[in-house]
Amino acid sequence: MPVVRSSEAVTHEIHGARFVSYASPGTGSKELCAWRGEIPAGTRAPAHTVSREEIFHLLVGELLVTLDGHAERISAGDTVIINPGTTLAVENPTDHTALSWVTTSVGLTAELADGTRLTPPWAN
Repeated sequence: MPVVRSSEAVTHEIHGARFVSYASPGTGSKELCAWRGEIPAGTRAPAHTVSREEIFHLLVGELLVTLDGHAERISAGDTVIINPGTTLAVENPTDHTALSWVTTSVGLTAELADGTRLTPPWAN
């Protein structure tokens, strides 16, 4: 039975946010990836278009989430379903770090507005 202890999670930092990876092929998952996102106060991540569906659940705090140009303020307990091909932007306009839990399928890529393609290590 694969168990990933919190002390074994791998942390990645990009665009001012932290991604703490728990489930990925590197930890024994064959189809899904899951991570905790830590979005510090004042962080505005660049818009990016995702290649796979993501389920984004906000555990703590409030965020401004924009999907294909439509902004929604979400609060702890809210879940956002991000379909493949959707352009996503996340902003934390508050004074506190927000915590999220995100799941997706293995192989997710993200394309930035300038055409740069990212293959996040926490989702592959």
